[in-house]
Amino acid sequence: MSKNFIVDTNVLLHDPQAIFHLGDNNVIIPIEVLEELDGFKHDSSELGRNARQVAHLLDELRAKGRLGEGVRLSNGGMLRVVSGHGGDTLPGAGRERDRAARHILALAMFLRNQHPNEETVLITKNVNLRLKADALGIPAQDYTVDRYPDADRYPGWRTLEVDAMVMAKVRDGMKVRIEGIEGPPNEYVFLQESGTKKGAQFGRFAANGLDIQPLPRHNEYIIGIKPLNLEQTFAMDALLDDNIQLITLTGKAGTGKTLLAVAAGLHKVFAEDRFHRLLVFRPTMPFTRDIGYLPGDIKDKMQPWMQPVYDALELLREQDKRSPSRALPPDVLDCDEISIEPLTYIRGRSIPHQYIIIDEAQNLTPLEVKTIITRVGQGTKIILTGDPHQIDNPYVDSLSNGLAFLVERFRFSELAAHICLVKGERSQLAETAANLL
Repeated sequence: MSKNFIVDTNVLLHDPQAIFHLGDNNVIIPIEVLEELDGFKHDSSELGRNARQVAHLLDELRAKGRLGEGVRLSNGGMLRVVSGHGGDTLPGAGRERDRAARHILALAMFLRNQHPNEETVLITKNVNLRLKADALGIPAQDYTVDRYPDADRYPGWRTLEVDAMVMAKVRDGMKVRIEGIEGPPNEYVFLQESGTKKGAQFGRFAANGLDIQPLPRHNEYIIGIKPLNLEQTFAMDALLDDNIQLITLTGKAGTGKTLLAVAAGLHKVFAEDRFHRLLVFRPTMPFTRDIGYLPGDIKDKMQPWMQPVYDALELLREQDKRSPSRALPPDVLDCDEISIEPLTYIRGRSIPHQYIIIDEAQNLTPLEVKTIITRVGQGTKIILTGDPHQIDNPYVDSLSNGLAFLVERFRFSELAAHICLVKGERSQLAETAANLL
């Protein structure tokens, strides 16, 4: 039996194609939802684009019939735009900001009473609205079509116990293949000899997913720093490997995601002259809101959001000063080879031969991540860092954000690598706070 799915505004703003992802059921859009969407149509952000896309989709469906009477969708479902049924008798009546929510709840109650044999479900990403619906006896659920596995569930590396013969080959720099063992391309391995923890070796699955190639020991300093733990070693190897074009680094605060990415980028630009520039993006919230009327140029306007990146650059400059072989120019913070730009203006660009870092990428939606990755030109390497459990964007969560989406989709690509950093190295206090608070 088909269900009645009442779709809230935030679902359509999150995924304009949501009406086609609810199966062969009755998809109902309250007219108050259209009014709310109309309020976003002039917005230059992704929300505005999605609102306009929903309007165009509904306008195209009008060719099949009146939306108020019902229009058959390509997946077999039936779409209706419904008005009326009030909401003035519900709690909160008189508060204009709750008007749409009250009418949506009233519509759900009306459909439940008029069609008791059909299940009526409210689909909304608004937690409070789901709670109100539950209190009124209305089934409500989150929109879960585009939810992906938690990025931290796939660490990007594993530990393997092997025999002495395999360890000997790895120590000699030879590729090895272990019967019954395979993994995604560029998944890292920590090899230990069975029965002992001594003499561990590092490796990485080749493109065929069967061969494990040994890693060089990254004992040298890169812009004054070197890896301090197992995951950082894997991350640094990926960051310095020109064959890996896309890298995702996840982990809690203080694990070194941004610092490692910036250090590797500076090394590639200044020490190896491999890329023309280091480009650093960090989303403001929301993603494409204009950076406002603060005085100064783009760099001045972006300063509040980019301060963590400046902190990393300053730290690396100081570390580089103490290094016996300096790689950075004295004016590294002001040189043209480093550019800090707002993501607002990335759409439509093509960016070749540059080292790109997208910091705090967990605040991006899957569509925004797609927009960014498709800007990458020939010879460009891109790194996305973030903590999927520290999200400021109200329209995504730990399972629907763009970073988790990217990790899952590129997991088996030989062009990509993913590493989840676990151990905090910022300070003992910071690590303790991250674990206890």
